[in-house]
Amino acid sequence: MSGSEHDTQRTPVGWQERTIVMQLAFGQMGTQLLGVAVRLGIFDRVGDGELTAAGLAHDLGTHPQATHRLLRALAGLRLLTETAPGTFATTAAGDLLRSGVPGSLLSVARVFTDPSMTRGWELLEQSVRTGETGFDAAFGTDFFGYLKEHPELSAEFNAAMSQATQVAAEVLPGHYDFGRFGTVVDVGGGDGTLLSAILRAHPGPRGVVYDTAEGLAQAPERLAGEGVADRVTLTVGDFFASAPAGGDLYLLKSVIHDWNDEQCVTILRHIRDVIPADGTLLIVEPVMPATVSGETTELTYLSDLNMLVNVGGRERTADDFAALCSKAGFTLDAITPLPQPNVFHLIEATPAS
Repeated sequence: MSGSEHDTQRTPVGWQERTIVMQLAFGQMGTQLLGVAVRLGIFDRVGDGELTAAGLAHDLGTHPQATHRLLRALAGLRLLTETAPGTFATTAAGDLLRSGVPGSLLSVARVFTDPSMTRGWELLEQSVRTGETGFDAAFGTDFFGYLKEHPELSAEFNAAMSQATQVAAEVLPGHYDFGRFGTVVDVGGGDGTLLSAILRAHPGPRGVVYDTAEGLAQAPERLAGEGVADRVTLTVGDFFASAPAGGDLYLLKSVIHDWNDEQCVTILRHIRDVIPADGTLLIVEPVMPATVSGETTELTYLSDLNMLVNVGGRERTADDFAALCSKAGFTLDAITPLPQPNVFHLIEATPAS
């Protein structure tokens, strides 16, 4: 056998590694595909049944062949399945991109594929070189200021945060003794998704949701729908200026990672000013290991960079959280992971004496 013949029969090596690189190189195409699909409402249009590419193109007023190619690509990503030539149905994953279904992630998909969000990622290299937030450079304002100026996107963002909180809301109330507190103050609590779950599971405490007017916009409807509106006070405010008194548990979920260290210490110090000596601070965030670990989902590391390019915050390690707590007058007492598939940890702290 000649050398060339031997080479043609040699088992290729490194294909798994090549696949990893190629998937990353093509990854932004999948993001754009998803964004177009949810903006066109494809998954809601297919619904529980089946839809032909020709029928969808007619309904949407889109190009028939291009629409067929789009649907095939969605099937290739396992969001649709082609049940017959040119006929498509949703998969279980695709069902999560429908409105009104349990566990829907439609708003998450809309927000994270929105041009306002993806523009910051286009400036990732600039953010890495400078440490500055790409979003601010692209839009001339910070992310939350931008939301304030765009109420429709703000409402979608609030819905996305509610959807993203659902998995934690299903688990957290059973993994922490909220019943021993009188008043739970959810700082930056948005529409009250998490607090509602806590109060339903623990009939004793009352609650306060503290957020901006934009953040609280959907809270009355959410709390009423969950049957806990009579146990919750909605308080409009700015956690960079103050925190409301009266709680014995102050809860911060997915707030700290939005901000830089100085801003986080400011938020925590305002809570320290009003929390009773026997009160508790509970931070719910991912906790990054000191070194990259296979036990930590890749989404945590991507979230860390998303904080860099879009809002100016970051994900943190246990030592980082301990340092923030110490600077704000708290002692970090315990860090407890929630059961998988949650990425969140319970970071419990008490006022330092």
